[in-house]
Amino acid sequence: MIGLYVYVFVVGLVLGSFYNVVGMRVPVGKSIVSPRSACTRCGYTLRWRELVPVLSYFWQKGKCRGCGGKISPIYAVFELLTGVLFIYAFYAIGWDAEVFIAWALISLLIIIVVSDLSYMLIPNKIVLVFLVVFIGLLPLSQLMWWEHLLGAALGFGLLFAIAVISKGGMGGGDVKLFGLLGLVLGPKMVLLAFMLSAFYGTVFGLIGLWTGHVQRGKPMPFGPFIMLGTLTAYFVGTQLLEYYFLLF
Repeated sequence: MIGLYVYVFVVGLVLGSFYNVVGMRVPVGKSIVSPRSACTRCGYTLRWRELVPVLSYFWQKGKCRGCGGKISPIYAVFELLTGVLFIYAFYAIGWDAEVFIAWALISLLIIIVVSDLSYMLIPNKIVLVFLVVFIGLLPLSQLMWWEHLLGAALGFGLLFAIAVISKGGMGGGDVKLFGLLGLVLGPKMVLLAFMLSAFYGTVFGLIGLWTGHVQRGKPMPFGPFIMLGTLTAYFVGTQLLEYYFLLF
């Protein structure tokens, strides 16, 4: 069993490396196939041993071997995070068909966060590709078909209403993304995911203002909080709702 967890972790690391590429290239219209990965400063083409997930970052001491410039730790962080989340999904769900939906959801959110942190953008292409992926995976879900449709309508409609009322305070990418998340999560969990995302965003925003890392009036990427809220709702949302209703 340990060997299976190791295998899932390694697959997650490798896919995390690929998701970095997708999140960095797709928003600016670049191919995810070519050219080969290179230093953004000097153009040094990375060799295979400089592309090993996580390990290469530490082996190179976080610096480009071509120009010596600093390599952003974001690459290693999201590679490791993908591996850890893949293991957690497997641990929480087990070897059940539902785990493929969980892995696809993690994959979507990792790409979205990389893109949002890099460009403050959630690309339509990513949402559309994963729409096709999830439609193919929905027969594996434990929800009823109407719950998926209602969740999609609720997720999209809620964010669309907020975008209209706030006059652009919510981006179009967020609206489409929550429509897709609603398709996966269903109505109850997409509402919980939104509330948790807003909660995380508020907490971290206040902390950022207090520490000076966030400037008042300056837009802040919402993608990381969407990921936190969505994964919390997906994995422990039922337990959270049970605790809530017990308390109130």
